[in-house]
Amino acid sequence: MTDAKTWMCLICGWIYDETLGAPDDGIPVGTLWADVPMNWTCPECGARKEDFEMVQI
Repeated sequence: MTDAKTWMCLICGWIYDETLGAPDDGIPVGTLWADVPMNWTCPECGARKEDFEMVQI
């Protein structure tokens, strides 16, 4: 996966990395942001998916 992206929660700053997923929160490693369910929430603050923004790290 060479075009993996990272997404940051605008509320708390938690980072979702597509290469890492969020296995502890039900999102398998390698899951693209587009494939993360709409009802998923930030594991740190509970923000909704729409409260994330793509960032370059």
